[in-house]
Amino acid sequence: MRFNTALLHSAAPGDKATGATLTPIYQSSAFYQESALQHEKLFANKAPGFSYTRIGNPTIAAFEDRMTVLEGGMASVACASGMAAVSCALLNITQAGDEIVVSTGLYGGTIDLFHDFEAYGITTKFVDINDHELVKAAINEKTKLVFAETIGNPKLDVADIEALAAIAHEAGIPLIIDNTVASAYLTQPLKLGADIVINSTSKYINGNSDAISGVITDGGKFKWDFEKYPGMKEFKVFGKLAFTAKLRNGLFRNIGACIAPQTAFYNLLGMETLGLRMERACSNALKLAKHLEEYKDITVNYPGLESSDWHETALKVLHNGFGAIITVRVGSKERAFSIMDGLKISKIVSNIGDTKTLIVHPSSTLNVHSSEQEKKDANVFDDMIRISVGIEDIEDLIEDFDRVLKEN
Repeated sequence: MRFNTALLHSAAPGDKATGATLTPIYQSSAFYQESALQHEKLFANKAPGFSYTRIGNPTIAAFEDRMTVLEGGMASVACASGMAAVSCALLNITQAGDEIVVSTGLYGGTIDLFHDFEAYGITTKFVDINDHELVKAAINEKTKLVFAETIGNPKLDVADIEALAAIAHEAGIPLIIDNTVASAYLTQPLKLGADIVINSTSKYINGNSDAISGVITDGGKFKWDFEKYPGMKEFKVFGKLAFTAKLRNGLFRNIGACIAPQTAFYNLLGMETLGLRMERACSNALKLAKHLEEYKDITVNYPGLESSDWHETALKVLHNGFGAIITVRVGSKERAFSIMDGLKISKIVSNIGDTKTLIVHPSSTLNVHSSEQEKKDANVFDDMIRISVGIEDIEDLIEDFDRVLKEN
C-alpha cells in the first residue's frame, strides 16, 4: 500500500467488538482482572492485557501500533511529550560515565536537556553532524549513541542518515534519529539504517496543536553488546524487542511520563491526514521560500532551495518534499519583530506542524537558554524568523509577506 492508503488501512483501526470505525477513548486509569493468577501473569509479562494506564491502555496501544507501522518499526512507546520521548530513549541505554555524540543543529529544548544530563554524569559532545570526520573523532569507548534530527530545527540541516548509521554501527553503537520535522511522509529513518526513531507527535502527526505527546519507535535490528550495555542483559530474552522491553519495564513505567488516552485519540485522528497535510505544507513552503529568495535584503534558508548547504543531502534523504519549515534573516532583531507583528495570517506561536502557518523568533524564545556559541552552531541569529508553513492558500501567504516586507 502507498503512503495515504497505509495510514488508513495498514494497522487494524476501530473496535471489532462494536464496529466503531475509530478506536474508542478508554478514559480509565485502571482495569480489573478476572483472577489473581491473571494479574500475576500480567505483571510478570507472561500474559497480554492492561492493568494501569500509566503502563498501557487500549487507546494508547492503538496509537502506538499506528506509529510503528508509520515508521516501519517493530514496536513503539508513546510518551507525554516529545521531550519525554527523547529523555526516555536516551536514558534507557546510558548511565553515569557515558558519553553521547549529538548534532549542533538541534531544537533548543533538546540542547537544554543534554545539559541537564550532566548532573547525572552523562557527557554530551556536540558536533556538526554533516562533518562525518568530526563525528568519528568524537566517538570513543565511552560513547553509547549518536543522536541527530532528520531536519534540524531551526538550522534546517539534513542528516545523511545512511552515512551516520554506518559510522555508529562501525563503533558498535546505535543511531537515534528525531524525525519530527520530516515525519515519515518525507523519510523513514529506520529504512536508512537508524536504530531508534523519535517523533514529537505534538507536531505534524497531530497537526492541530491540540495535544502534547511523543513516541519512541524501535527498529528492532540493532545487535546489542550486553557487555557495553549491561542494563540490557536481563532483557536479552526479548530478542529484537530488548530495547522496548527494557524501556517498558523500567524507565518509562517508573518515571510515569505516559500519554493520556484523550491525547492518543486526537493523534489517531490527526495522523490519518498526515500525508495530505504534509503534501500541501511542503508545496507551500517551497513556493514561499522561492518567492522570499527574490528579496535581496533577506537571506532564506530552506533545504528545497539549491542555495541551501544541505540541498544535495536533502535530495538523497527526503522524498515527496523538503519539509515545511523556512528560516529567514532580515537584518536586525527590530525588523524581525516588526515583520512578525505585522503579519496577519501567520501566528506567533512556539510550535510547528500546525495546519496554520506559525512564526517564532528562536533566539529570544526557543534558544533563549543556549550560549552564544550554541546559537551560532545551531544557525540561530537575532535577525532570524522561523516560519512553519501551513496549508493555507499560498497566494494569501505570499501576499501577506509581500505587504509586510514592503512596509518594513
